[in-house]
Amino acid sequence: MLKVYNSFGHKLEEFKTLEPGKVKIYVCGPTVYSHLHVGNFRGPVFFNFVRNWLEYLGYKVDYATNFTDVDDKIIKRAEVEKVSAQEISEKYIVEYQKDFNALGLRPANHNPKVTECMPQIIEFIQKLIEKDVAYTADGDVNFAINKFPVYGHLSGRKIEDLLEGVRIDISDKKQNPLDFALWKSAKPGEDLRGSAWPSPWGQGRPGWHIECSVMAHNLFGNQIDIHGGGLDLLFPHHENEIAQSESCTHQQYARYWLHWNLLNFGGSKMSKSLGNIVNMKDFLKDHHPEVYKWMMLSVHYRSVGDFTQNTIDQSVAGLARVYSALSLAESLAEHTSGVADAKAWTSIEDALNNDFGTPAAFAVIFEQIRKFNSTHRRGMKSNDTIKENAANFIAFIKKFGNLMALFQEVPSDFLIQLDDLLLAQKNLKRAVIDDMVQKRSLARTQKDFSESDRLRKALTDMGISVSDLPEGSFWEVTK
Repeated sequence: MLKVYNSFGHKLEEFKTLEPGKVKIYVCGPTVYSHLHVGNFRGPVFFNFVRNWLEYLGYKVDYATNFTDVDDKIIKRAEVEKVSAQEISEKYIVEYQKDFNALGLRPANHNPKVTECMPQIIEFIQKLIEKDVAYTADGDVNFAINKFPVYGHLSGRKIEDLLEGVRIDISDKKQNPLDFALWKSAKPGEDLRGSAWPSPWGQGRPGWHIECSVMAHNLFGNQIDIHGGGLDLLFPHHENEIAQSESCTHQQYARYWLHWNLLNFGGSKMSKSLGNIVNMKDFLKDHHPEVYKWMMLSVHYRSVGDFTQNTIDQSVAGLARVYSALSLAESLAEHTSGVADAKAWTSIEDALNNDFGTPAAFAVIFEQIRKFNSTHRRGMKSNDTIKENAANFIAFIKKFGNLMALFQEVPSDFLIQLDDLLLAQKNLKRAVIDDMVQKRSLARTQKDFSESDRLRKALTDMGISVSDLPEGSFWEVTK
């Protein structure tokens, strides 16, 4: 039985869908005005797994994540580059998709854009005005939070607390300083770079919050099962989505709210103002995509993620350990059509059904690797039992990997890449190790066992494991 932590209510709840056997998911996607950084992809990696797990449990999943292509940041970027806002957004949608595809993630069923929904946005706002929960003010339209009595329930914030310390400008168009924009009028002389649309209230553009409500409503109707987003969106973005959506439909907007936590970079929150942003395209120039996915999935999605050289190194070491065991298993198995260990897989299911508990699932993987490595080694005399054990181990790891979009590479080839990264951490060169292993093999052939033992100890001290096989000596970085 799947249980998820619902941010609405801040508690673990049994997962029950609006419609039996079907799950509707809407996840807030990127605002496309620049290259996306590594923090922007934690959600896509996590929800790629969430969809895979829900499908494994038998659900039919309809998954949407949007592109916010109408935003002040896009307009400002267009001004700097002296092009239209649409050119900016389309350029960075393409760049986002390059990174997304490089990560080996499954495309969403839907990628709505704000610019494709303008008539529906205007219609939605008009309904809110008619219901007397929104009001016009000199070409703007604002949502009146006092008309939504439960405002603040998602974040647990109270209106009176939010009002403390807020400066009230008597010239402001808002009836309440906490009211938020549904439609923003174009100001005289404002260069919107093509980001203005006609409306009953004059030329302008939608506010950020209404965009997601309408895109979700267009695809899924009044209600969705899961709404996802980064923890930084919980307030005010998701709070405002609830207020405007439920005021319009008088139905619960989303049954479950799932928020992934932020990334820390060197102990500080990633932010452009701090200048500690790493673009995904730059990260992927130096690291394999599986390194990033391991980093994101080996910690719980509600925990703060650390993005440091140490966590990168730990991810490389973890991947190397898995791929080393896979490579060993493939050297022993006659086929790869094995069956995953049922008892161990039940432990995986228990972990993932407990609010997508990936760290506990990774622990099960490492325990299976430990058991397999303790009874199998390269060059051992094989038999039917060993071959079957190896095939079953491969099946287990691959079954888990398919859920996570991990372990998709050819083990023997990928292991060389990972070992090169580990060698670099140790300031060692592959050519030097190859030479030492070759000299050791020659010493063994010449029955110079003293020299052979000396070289083996030297390699062991360097963190290199050597296996002597009928076809020659095999070495790898010790995992």
